[in-house]
Amino acid sequence: MKDKKIGLFGAVSIGVGGMVGGGIFAVLGEAVSFAKGATVIAFLLAGIVALLTSYSYAKFSVKFPSRGGTVVFVDNAFGHNLLSGSLNLVLWISYLVTISLYSIAFASYAQTFFPTLKGFYLEHILISLAILVPSFINVVSATFVSRSELVVVIIKVVLLLLIIFTSFTYVDSSRVAIENFSDPLSIFVAGMIIFVAYEGFELIANSSEEIENPEKNLPRAFYISVVLVIVLYLLIAYITVGTVDEKQLLEAKDYALAVAAKPALGNIGFVLVTIAALLATFSAINATVYGNARLGFTLARDGELPKKLNEQRNNIPFAGVVSTALISLVMANSIDITKIAIIASASFLLIFTIINISALKMYKELDANKYLLILSSLVSFTALLTLLYNTYEKNLNALIIFCSFLLFSIIFEFFYGKIARDDKFLESN
Repeated sequence: MKDKKIGLFGAVSIGVGGMVGGGIFAVLGEAVSFAKGATVIAFLLAGIVALLTSYSYAKFSVKFPSRGGTVVFVDNAFGHNLLSGSLNLVLWISYLVTISLYSIAFASYAQTFFPTLKGFYLEHILISLAILVPSFINVVSATFVSRSELVVVIIKVVLLLLIIFTSFTYVDSSRVAIENFSDPLSIFVAGMIIFVAYEGFELIANSSEEIENPEKNLPRAFYISVVLVIVLYLLIAYITVGTVDEKQLLEAKDYALAVAAKPALGNIGFVLVTIAALLATFSAINATVYGNARLGFTLARDGELPKKLNEQRNNIPFAGVVSTALISLVMANSIDITKIAIIASASFLLIFTIINISALKMYKELDANKYLLILSSLVSFTALLTLLYNTYEKNLNALIIFCSFLLFSIIFEFFYGKIARDDKFLESN
């Protein structure tokens, strides 16, 4: 049996690192464009959904510690069938979407270093490099991915805290007053659009086998990491909206956080945040390519993706890395950041709703509070429906793309997954 080496601090670091990745740099401007002065409330609403869902993950992780995480939890609740197989594909596609989101954010911040060269071609070159370089690193040296993550997490959190502490005296409280709020529905929708900034806490579940004293440390790690990130995001949102004119934020929507650093730290602050954003988004792409290639390898082994993705070179899922990079390149270069953020958030809200329902189905086995799980399921499902309804009203193309991904996952699993598993059954007999 493998020695457990990760303590509470390490587990919390995994959760915080997973959440404070490229998401906050990518979607802050989107939140401001929808919620305006109520951006803080939008982040709080999204955080509440994440915190409620972390209860389900904590209970599942203690009962079924596994690197499979989400995949294993749904399989235990519903068995290996069309639902679980389709959800596994949705999860795989969702990570492709987040890679696309991070790469677009990377390009937006990187372009600020080339003020005279901004344009269509530069943007897409930077987007492509943001995906291709990490993918190459994954193929050449997978160990670099895990070794670099802790350093990057420390750098970006320190820089974010620096912005918060130096900017408080520059806040104009009138900018976050009620009269500058959007309508309640827009505030709630803003929170759900930027929900992708919270999704990384589920990575703790993938490390559950290695956590010391898991019965105590796993639940604590989930709750502490989510609460810490909620507080961090609320402070960032407060500083951003309170120190910079709304019009200026919307003009620089794709790199809003860098603009928010200027009142207190001037151009140095702008450059520091831009560098932090580039590091954060690059490392997030690096880590997501790493994880998704291995998820693709697992799904291919189980007959839910083509066997080609089961190929390895030097213990690295080479085909998984290449396919992840190629599909992400197409998505990132063909879908704008607003649609990408909506699709990513909707995908994870769907996954987390099913996790909450799975936990509710097994509440006795998990020794969980039935009523809290009912609340978690209702809240996450309502959040998903609200986001989808608003997307139908205001961004129909994003809804069509999201539904296409779902339909593809179900059809693919129904035909290919069934055939592959039947072949396996025949081979074993």
